[in-house]
Amino acid sequence: MVSRSGPTSRPMSPRLPRCTRDLLLGFLLVCTVVVAYFPAIDGGLLWDDAAHVTKPELRSLLGLARIWFDLGATQQYYPVLHSAFWVEHRLWGDAVAGYHLTNLALHLLCACLFVAALRRLAVPGAWLAAFLFALHPVHVESVAWISEQKNTLSLAFYLAAALAYFRFDETRSARAYLVALAFFVFALLTKTVTATLPAALLVVFWWRRGRIVWRSDVVPLLPWFVLGAAGGLFTAWVERTLIGAQGTAFDLGIGQRCLLAGRVVWFYLGKLVWPANLTFIYPRWTIDSAAVELWLFPLATIGALATLWWLRSRTRAPLAGVLLFIGGLFPVLGFFNIYPFLFSYVADHFQYLASLGLIALAAGGLVRLPGAWRAVPPVLVAGLATLTWQQNRPYRDAETLYRTTIARNPACWMAYNNLAELLVAQGRIAEVVPAYRRTLELNPTSTLAHYNLAVVLQNSGHLPEAIFEFQEALRLKPDYGNAHLGLGLALQTAGRFDAAIAHEEAALKLAPDVPQIYNDLGAVLVESGRIDAGIFRYRQALRLRPDFADAHNNLGIALLAARRPADAMAEYKRALEIQPDFAEAHNNLANVLRKTGQTDAAVKEYRAAIRLVPASAEYHLNLGTVFRFADRLPEAVAEFETALKLRPDYAEAHYSLALVLRDAGRPDEARRHYLEARRLRPDLPELPD
Repeated sequence: MVSRSGPTSRPMSPRLPRCTRDLLLGFLLVCTVVVAYFPAIDGGLLWDDAAHVTKPELRSLLGLARIWFDLGATQQYYPVLHSAFWVEHRLWGDAVAGYHLTNLALHLLCACLFVAALRRLAVPGAWLAAFLFALHPVHVESVAWISEQKNTLSLAFYLAAALAYFRFDETRSARAYLVALAFFVFALLTKTVTATLPAALLVVFWWRRGRIVWRSDVVPLLPWFVLGAAGGLFTAWVERTLIGAQGTAFDLGIGQRCLLAGRVVWFYLGKLVWPANLTFIYPRWTIDSAAVELWLFPLATIGALATLWWLRSRTRAPLAGVLLFIGGLFPVLGFFNIYPFLFSYVADHFQYLASLGLIALAAGGLVRLPGAWRAVPPVLVAGLATLTWQQNRPYRDAETLYRTTIARNPACWMAYNNLAELLVAQGRIAEVVPAYRRTLELNPTSTLAHYNLAVVLQNSGHLPEAIFEFQEALRLKPDYGNAHLGLGLALQTAGRFDAAIAHEEAALKLAPDVPQIYNDLGAVLVESGRIDAGIFRYRQALRLRPDFADAHNNLGIALLAARRPADAMAEYKRALEIQPDFAEAHNNLANVLRKTGQTDAAVKEYRAAIRLVPASAEYHLNLGTVFRFADRLPEAVAEFETALKLRPDYAEAHYSLALVLRDAGRPDEARRHYLEARRLRPDLPELPD
């Protein structure tokens, strides 16, 4: 008989070494995240992505310097972010997939740094927290939208700074402190929402030790608080003065801002706990201090914090997690104006950083679930991955994103406006006007929509309606420079030159250093017969920008009108030196050459213009005219016939073809084209004998 010292037990499977487990979990995380984000990896540019991907004028080393030292060079002053975009453009140019893959890699890096930070703090469930963070659908906006690389990159610096500071807290090493400070500065220069890090560190220390010591905990972070406050206030100033976060849409009293903050906190908490009906632009709330229900949000927040404070003797973790959540949201709670508040007070990407505290708290609780409940975490992760995959699909292209937004938020005027702009770029003009009309139904005070609609109406020949929309934009915003310019052009087209000049000059007062305005003003002056005044304005444009090819060309037109053909020819040639593919300048130079008897040179320039714009009936007519006067009748006939194929109702081409056919001894055909010319333009002269 075999003796037994105790009850029979099932042999336990050997536990994998921690390093191996980490590698396997990391590999699983990468694979899962790549699959979940696959629909957006080859997506296109969205909304303001083009303003973040490095612009042509910033792609040189001098451009890199401008990113750091020229405040208006980039949309926002985040020089580390835009330096990263600069490097990325060097690597793959305009290949959009490269930017998406970079953002995805940064998101995964943030998840891994999150694991490291939680491990350093001995928080249970570190890898579960990483999966929840990496696969939560509220973060799709931050990862699938190229512009929000500011989120993924800044959070990587934020977490790296926190890890380095935890090491400093343990060792009091000056090197660790300086490394942490450097990462914090990089984070601030990527996105200043990271200014909340020093406060977050104090919350973590209170959670770990139950108290905050002034000398060891607070004093080392005082420079961080100063840097964070300076960065935050500077960004608030940029948002207000340079980006436009000011005006009646942002006029909220302190009471309204407190009500807004309370509602914002619960909104984000709701989306984090139950990520349903996520959308790119949420409805913009009305913040009415008289609405009793709105007071429930801040009261509930205060009540929840008080309850968690009372429970701190049992566990400090829930209060710490909530404080990290609310603190991470502080820059977007409504106490500071930011431009997106124009159309919504909330956006998914605003809680990318803030969500870490609650996700860590949730993961720590989930890994403690007993028995069968342990199936909850993997099911939850799988569910979140599925939702993230679905949420990625609208981010494949801008039109899908805007149409999805409209479907989920039918009152979103900004989505209609952006969709209309996209349709304009695609040439789908028939769909544009209804989209802008809908924008203005939803937001009649949108100066941007009035202006955009005016431009579309002007370009499609609806001049009276265009003038009305420009005037509406100026009624709402009298200092709207582009609206003054657009209205000036519309009035010029309508032959109302004095009014056009007045609006062009108003635009000039608003932006006296913009060469294009001098150029536009010169054009209306010349057309109204004030040639010398127009020449003066063109020269002002060229003093500001000597390589302004269009201004050289227009100056040539004005000089020719002033009977100075030699000077006009010099300006056309200068325009072509700057821009060799400038078809209009080739045509204008050819006109002068023809009038001065330089036939071969004129033919050469006309052919150059036609090579650049082969569908121009005018250029073919001009070349045919040269051939006619040079007695090269077959070539003249060919050019006039080409002009008419391109534009059958071109009266001048019919008339010119009648002349050359008559000279070629083809009177019947000549008569037919002459009659058609007179039908189209009765003021044309009789066919000479």
